[in-house]
Amino acid sequence: MAKRLVIVESPAKAKTIGKYLGRDYIVEASFGHVRDLPRSKMGVDVDNQFEPKYVVPTKARKRVTKLKKTAKGKDVFLAPDPDREGEAISWHLFELLEKNPKSIKRVEFHEITKDAVRRAFEHPREIDQRLVNAQQARRILDRIVGYEISPLLWKKVGKGLSAGRVQSIALRLIVEREDEIRRFVPKEYWSLEAQLSSKRPEEKDKVFVAKLDRVNQEKIDLNNAEETEKIKTALEKSEFQVSSIEKKERNRKPQAPYTTSKLQQEAYNRLGFPAAKTMRIAQSLYEGVEIGEDAAVGLITYMRTDSVRVAQTALDEVTKYIKEHFGPEYLPETPHVYKSKKSAQEAHEAIRPTSAYRPPEKIKSYLSMDEFKLYELIWCKFVASQMAHAKDQVTSIEILAAEKYIFKTTGTINVFPGFLKVFADALHAKKKKEKEEQKEGEETHQALPELIQGESLDLHELISSQHFTKPPARFNDASLVKALEEDGIGRPSTYAPTIHTLLAREYAERQSGALVPTDLGEVVVKQLVEHFPTIMDIEFTANMEDELDKIEEGDVDWVQVLKNFYPPFHQAVETAQVEMKDMKQELIETEETCEKCGKPMVIRRGRYGKFLACSGFPECRNTKPISTGVACPQPDCSGTLVKRRSRRGQPFYGCSNYPKCTFIANKLPKPEEDKADQSSASETNHDSHKPSVNDSTPQ
Repeated sequence: MAKRLVIVESPAKAKTIGKYLGRDYIVEASFGHVRDLPRSKMGVDVDNQFEPKYVVPTKARKRVTKLKKTAKGKDVFLAPDPDREGEAISWHLFELLEKNPKSIKRVEFHEITKDAVRRAFEHPREIDQRLVNAQQARRILDRIVGYEISPLLWKKVGKGLSAGRVQSIALRLIVEREDEIRRFVPKEYWSLEAQLSSKRPEEKDKVFVAKLDRVNQEKIDLNNAEETEKIKTALEKSEFQVSSIEKKERNRKPQAPYTTSKLQQEAYNRLGFPAAKTMRIAQSLYEGVEIGEDAAVGLITYMRTDSVRVAQTALDEVTKYIKEHFGPEYLPETPHVYKSKKSAQEAHEAIRPTSAYRPPEKIKSYLSMDEFKLYELIWCKFVASQMAHAKDQVTSIEILAAEKYIFKTTGTINVFPGFLKVFADALHAKKKKEKEEQKEGEETHQALPELIQGESLDLHELISSQHFTKPPARFNDASLVKALEEDGIGRPSTYAPTIHTLLAREYAERQSGALVPTDLGEVVVKQLVEHFPTIMDIEFTANMEDELDKIEEGDVDWVQVLKNFYPPFHQAVETAQVEMKDMKQELIETEETCEKCGKPMVIRRGRYGKFLACSGFPECRNTKPISTGVACPQPDCSGTLVKRRSRRGQPFYGCSNYPKCTFIANKLPKPEEDKADQSSASETNHDSHKPSVNDSTPQ
């Protein structure tokens, strides 16, 4: 009979570990947290050292009973994930099981492989109370903020709303970006390019493009067509001559292996994976995949990390792999060392494959397509991080015309691929044209002919182009995660859940991949910024994250952090109870008439934003969605599209002439006149204007 019990969070993890440990061990799953604060009340005694009142959730009771029974008389090893949450789960299990087992120890591993698990069980430890306190402080802090602000939002804005430290800051970023886009005024500018070639027979067929850069050695800004055409006319019969040629070698360095935030960003940019999907797939790769005779094995290290550190054994292995598969010239003189950010938990490693000797193609048949794509990203990034620099030859050419106009062009030739070799050989991920990717050698440069300084060139054509400055792009999963990380908001485990919450609460919605605030989201941010400026302050929230990190390091007492925070926060809540405007009662008059009773229609706010309602309420209860102003695309239909919701609350667009017209769409079709200029959702300019029936936020 087994004498040892191992408890992990998930059945998948239990299955993988169970195969490594043998018959002397029983491996059970806790299915996540086994204790938490109650859902029906705050569960924190703010007058008694912020003592939490933990309860076992209903769904966990049978599981806890089974674990208690199984633990009797056994040595228990607590093996949840190696982070604050995992330590907290271990502590809660310890508190629940303390009287039953023979002994209780904590084991920790950052990858689920046979060797890593064996080493962990050779070095069990006690529970780290500092980690527990850091998680507990975060949980209590979030509960206090949510429990005191959310009912206020229910009362003043709408039922079912919530507020949170990180989610509210994230929503503020999205709303403020939308405000920037609305205020943005496009500015016209022009460019002038020359299509040129050498007069020499051996090079004359190689036409290249150079762009006007300077006039009389000063940078030039072309602001209108008249100005541009004047220069164009002056140049059409001018001589173009090579005035300078500069060639230099450029080294391109590989990037560090992935942290959680960088993985989420690149998985979105390259694969189109939302942050939540990335973490779900990464979890399955970490917990174990059946790969032939090796049985189940964890393919990557722990996926919630802000560290770029790599274990020496992994460095030794990847160095050997690169030498064998690419050649010694692809190794740097010394291994690359990457520096983690200041707040990183250096006990963790970067996200990397558990073995460099499992290249993606070798195990592709054992993975789903999404698992393969994400594993390929992780494997390539890690192997590339320890390869030699790529070497380019960059040629910059300046061309003088009409004695004062200087055109410039640049050509790049890769002379040694270095780390780019691994991407060229293995990377099949769909790539998007984003600046992030330029760092890994996906730049596209024209090939330049061999020119001689002083030689004259043939002018084929002068091309003038009109441009307009673009508004800042709306946030997407990748750019929002990047912004939160740069501002010091949240930690690796919070990014994906934060975005999920904003979408689930319908504070934001996706439009062509972009995160766009709803009317409800904008109202909530406005109220929170006005009445809770501290909670909504980015610097304050970042400093609070630092305080929580200091608790983990043992430098700050967790109760004192809460004592410093609570009194001014609670006072702000009490003030807001009196001063916050009741948005539910706000009415906006319109010129539309109720077709049922003839009284004027007004705009009201509801759970899902604005809608039209009869001013004769409650005698007349007529309501209807607000038109988006976009004409129904069905032929011979005079209706406009309105935003509706399905029985499950999912938004869609339907015709205002329903049921006569049954047109529906998941996305709002663009007006015909706009279709020619739709490069992306983030490039659309929205003018701000007064609300009316046809141009208010769609319902």
